[in-house]
Amino acid sequence: MSTHFNLKTTLCIAALLALPVAQAASMAEADYKAAKIRINSEYKAQKTGCGSLAGNALDICEEEAKGNEKVALAELEYNYTGKPADHNKLMKAKAEAAYEVAKEKCDDMAGNAKDVCVKQAKAVEAKALADAKLDKKVDEARSDASQSKTDADYKVAAEKCDALAGDAKAGCLTAAKARFGKT
Repeated sequence: MSTHFNLKTTLCIAALLALPVAQAASMAEADYKAAKIRINSEYKAQKTGCGSLAGNALDICEEEAKGNEKVALAELEYNYTGKPADHNKLMKAKAEAAYEVAKEKCDDMAGNAKDVCVKQAKAVEAKALADAKLDKKVDEARSDASQSKTDADYKVAAEKCDALAGDAKAGCLTAAKARFGKT
């Protein structure tokens, strides 16, 4: 049963981390500011809803509210900028929020069961953070590869221009520079 729960938890977190955000960098500044206000209002409402709870249930509810807010803000930032760094921050926020809630849920346990629960929560977080780090490195490698390809294509175009002379050569080089973003 415990292994089944761990697998389900791991798969749920992995699914959350893998969610693509298709609207990256397509948000207007006014929408961005309005969304920030909405997220803040939702956080306050969710935290107020926790008021009827007591003990660890209250702690769990408040931790979920904080986690939801952090993830929503990170997602908003990524949607606004579309930067790979913000995507990485989003993935980290999801991992950390899930860990904090899971750790809080472990407080209902005692002894070895609690220790195991905390270790499992930490392991899931560590895996999610490792995935976030891997995605960051993949994004960097992809960017480097793209730049290398562009540089190589520019060199080929410039070499083709060398076969020309005078104004034709100058025009060819200007067109190649413009095409490949060179100055």
